[in-house]
Amino acid sequence: MSAGVTQSLERLIEGWSGEAVVARFDRPTGTWIFIALHDTSLGPAVGGCRMKTYPSPQDGLRDAMRLAEGMTYKWAGIGFPFGGGKSVLAVPRPLTGDAREGLLRRFGRLLDTLRGTYVTGEDLGTTPEDMSIIAEETSYVHARPGELLDPGPYTALGVFAGIEAAVRAAGVNGGEIEGLRVLVQGVGDVGAPLARMLAKRGAEVLLADLDERRAAVLAEEIGATAVPADEVYATPCDVYAPCAVGATLNPGTAEELRCAIVAGSANNQLDSPRVADRLAQRGIVYVPDYIVNAGGATALPMVAEGADEDRIRERVLRVGDVVSEILARAAEGECTPAAAADARVRETLDAAAGGRVRLSVS
Repeated sequence: MSAGVTQSLERLIEGWSGEAVVARFDRPTGTWIFIALHDTSLGPAVGGCRMKTYPSPQDGLRDAMRLAEGMTYKWAGIGFPFGGGKSVLAVPRPLTGDAREGLLRRFGRLLDTLRGTYVTGEDLGTTPEDMSIIAEETSYVHARPGELLDPGPYTALGVFAGIEAAVRAAGVNGGEIEGLRVLVQGVGDVGAPLARMLAKRGAEVLLADLDERRAAVLAEEIGATAVPADEVYATPCDVYAPCAVGATLNPGTAEELRCAIVAGSANNQLDSPRVADRLAQRGIVYVPDYIVNAGGATALPMVAEGADEDRIRERVLRVGDVVSEILARAAEGECTPAAAADARVRETLDAAAGGRVRLSVS
C-alpha cells in the first residue's frame, strides 16, 4: 500500500467522532476491509457488512464511518441495546467463486478476533449466503450455516408500519392506506415487498426503478403503475417512498417533490440536514430514514435469539409506534421530525452513559 493512502486513511480516522476503526488490506483480492465502531454506549456494535467497489480506499472508509454513525442512531432511536458499527469490503472489482468465498472467510476470521465487540449481518452487496460463509469462521454474525435470513421483507414491514403511522398523524387520505397514492422508488429487496403490502391493502401504487423492466414486471403482478425513473420527483403522490440509493433528497428535489409524506427504506436520504427544514417549510412530513427503515435491523438479532415469527413481526411493527411518537414530539415542539428523532437519540445515549436506562431486544 502507498504511504499516501495510509496517510489519507489516518487523517479520516483522526477527524472522526467514532470510537475505533479496524483496517486491513486483503492482498489476495486487493480488497480494503474496514470495520468502523462509532458508539458502544448501549452495547456491542451491530451493523451490516457492505461489499462495494469505491473510487478509492478513502471513499470506502468514509462510507463505513458514515454508516456506523447511522447505526448508532438507528439502535438508539428504536431502543435496542446495541451500538453503532458497520463493515465495508471495498473490492476493486466484483468478486465471485473462490475469490469471493476466500475474502469472506478471511473477513470472518478478522471479525472473530474482536470477540463480540462488533457483530455483522447482510447489507448492500452481500447476501444471506455470504453470511453463512462468514458464520463458518465466527459466531459474531447474524446467520448460521444452513439458516439464511433475508432482512429485506422485515425492513419493508417496518416501512409499511411507519407509513401507516405517518398517514394517520398527518391526516392524509383520511388516515387510511386504502386509496393512498404511494410512489415506491426502487423495487429491490425492500421496495418490492413493500409495494406488495401496499397493494394488498388497497393503496394505489406507483413504481420506479432504474431497471424499468423490473418495475414493469412487478407493476403487472400487483396492479400498479410504472413511472419513468426521471419523472419520480415531479409525479404527484401522497407518499414518496425512496427504497434505493441515499441522498435523493437535495435542495433541487426538495422543491420538485409533489407529495405529502416522505417515508422509505433508503439510508441517508437527506444530502444535508438543511433539506429537512425545507421539506417542513413546504408542508412535507419527512419520516427520518434511520427510524422507519429499522425493521430489518430489528429482526436480525431476534432471529439469533431464537424468537418466533409472530414475536419478530410484532416487534418490527413497533416501528410505527416510534414514528407516531416522533411526529407527535415534532408537532408539540414545533420542530422537524428529523430534529425530534435526533433529540430522542441523544437522550437515550445520555441516559445510557449515566446508567439510567436498560434496553432489551424484546
